Amino acid sequence: MTQDELKQAVARAALDYVAEGDIIGVGTGSTANFFIDELGTVPNRIKGAVASSEATAARLKSHGISVFDLNQVERMSVYIDGADEINHRGAMIKGGGGALTREKIVASVADRFICIADASKLVEVLGKFPLPVEVIPMAVAVVSRRLTSFGATPALRMKDGKPYITDNGCHIIDASGLEIIDPVTLEVKINDIPGVVSVGLFARKGADVCLLGTADGVKTLMF
Repeated sequence: MTQDELKQAVARAALDYVAEGDIIGVGTGSTANFFIDELGTVPNRIKGAVASSEATAARLKSHGISVFDLNQVERMSVYIDGADEINHRGAMIKGGGGALTREKIVASVADRFICIADASKLVEVLGKFPLPVEVIPMAVAVVSRRLTSFGATPALRMKDGKPYITDNGCHIIDASGLEIIDPVTLEVKINDIPGVVSVGLFARKGADVCLLGTADGVKTLMF
């Protein structure tokens, strides 16, 4: 199976976690897009969704799915999203699509985080994928120096020759070269750096379930 076929398989499997008439949280990225398209085949099944990015909101609306502002929602049963990496304890690196802060906020309101990913995303130790850190623009140099002190090689994310701008009007530093043995501790340390909006480590509140697409079918990992 191709990587896209694996993503489609887990996206389809995630529909089993969507309750009738519910409001759900939906993530950002290629695998989340597959889920949105699957959800679009049954748009009246749910009351609506809270999107983790402007791109996700637009894709949901294109399928006729109502999009709610998070301030209108007290709780959600599930948040469904992909991951750039996930370990065997459910800790993840996220943010390759640039929506890490909103993803973390929306996920915090849901009872369960359902991670959908192909088998290549499952790792023993996080860190091969560069760790995204969203920062206030004036803090890029300050945060970069601190990340360097943690052993990382920081690089400002660029797009079309200019610094990438998130939906929050901020920049992203991608920190490579890390071997993240203790993701919870590193998440706290980076979040405590002045100027950091959020770090793409989802370890203090990681995934509750991972639907993993493999050549042998979709495997369910519980954490």
